[in-house]
Amino acid sequence: MTPNPPGNSPNRDPYDQPRTRYLALGLLMTAYVFNFIDRQILAILQEPIKAELSLSDTQLGLLTGFAFAVFYVVMGLPIARWADRGNRRNIISLAVGVWSFFTAISGMVSSYVQLLLVRIGVGVGEAGCSPPSHSMLSDIFSRYERATAIGIYTVGVNIGILLGFLAGGWLNEFFGWRIAFLAVGIPGVLLAIIIRVFLHEPRRGRTDEPSATDAGASQADADQPSLMKVFATLWQLHTFRYMAVAAAFIAFAGYGLLNWLPSFFIRIHGLSTATVGTWFALILGVGGGLGTWLVGYFSDRLGRRDERWYLWLTAISIAVYLPLLIGIFLVSNATAGLLLYIIPGVFLTTYLPPIIAVTHNLVPNRMRAMSSAVVYLILNLIGLGLGPVSIGFISDMLAPTMGNDGLRYAMLTVIPTAAVLGIVFLMLAASTIRRETAAHAANLNNKPA
Repeated sequence: MTPNPPGNSPNRDPYDQPRTRYLALGLLMTAYVFNFIDRQILAILQEPIKAELSLSDTQLGLLTGFAFAVFYVVMGLPIARWADRGNRRNIISLAVGVWSFFTAISGMVSSYVQLLLVRIGVGVGEAGCSPPSHSMLSDIFSRYERATAIGIYTVGVNIGILLGFLAGGWLNEFFGWRIAFLAVGIPGVLLAIIIRVFLHEPRRGRTDEPSATDAGASQADADQPSLMKVFATLWQLHTFRYMAVAAAFIAFAGYGLLNWLPSFFIRIHGLSTATVGTWFALILGVGGGLGTWLVGYFSDRLGRRDERWYLWLTAISIAVYLPLLIGIFLVSNATAGLLLYIIPGVFLTTYLPPIIAVTHNLVPNRMRAMSSAVVYLILNLIGLGLGPVSIGFISDMLAPTMGNDGLRYAMLTVIPTAAVLGIVFLMLAASTIRRETAAHAANLNNKPA
């Protein structure tokens, strides 16, 4: 626990005050903003980087996807285990400082290998952001506030994309891609210090209802479940299995789109990085932020009546935007393509808050950071790790016969297929969620489901 600030009694919980709860949420969301600025800025800069360092699309796909994702997920598990037993505030502060430092020095590289190594450093740092943040939010906000809180936190993705595309696009136009990395990396180091000073570590389980299984069992509460215990608990949940696969496919489509759609508009339609950056900032930043918050909010509202709405809302949103997504790659006019992207951009990141909230509702408190890390392991290893590189590989294969249109047909083949599979597994998860949620609640109260 962190020391109480002046004016608070030793036994007073600072999170009893709404102001403190939302200050914490704001700081955690800001960390996630910087997480995605530093991650996503490479997407808008990859065309000038490709030209200067003479890279192929496959190399770019490895750089923005697989190499980053492998180290992100490998480090995510031990960091999440640390977060389930240690001080989460300190872990987040350290992580922000690490990834911001590596982002800043990305502008100093002179070869592909050097850039690959510093992006791995960014991935290692960013692994320490979301699992401990999710765990903190689940202790700060109650069960039917969690999807809303995690939805607001996840809006950091959209704000980060907004600022990353705007800063990257315009800084590249005026100063080049190297200065762009430096300009977005340095402020993150300052944020790390602010988080360390002003964020309180919440008491674990402060929003959980007392139950027969944990009342008076202080030693059991203090025990840290092993990694295998966490995996075993999650594996037994059909809902989690289906949600994890759904998240992987949705992320496969989403990261493929985020990493290659800017290049698509630059190559196929001849737009500048500043123009693409501005459009994507408005669509993904403003519209996407609103969509992510709304899906989290309505998931909690409708989830009180029927737990299946946590998954139905995401499935419905994908079904709505999928035809528009396909149209982006078929129209010949750049403005029409960008307009078609508005609705998909609004709902692109909305799947994560409901899935994380449901996962946290199904597991004990001491498993929450680790369970978030497992979700991120699956969706990042498959989605981020394979999505961009698969599109890059197919694009390179088609380039000799199709030229720049190879990228068009690579995206048209891969992205809709992954999105449809995401819908299928979300519906499968919805078919088991009520039974397994009831069983978990009954287990907490030590009575039959």
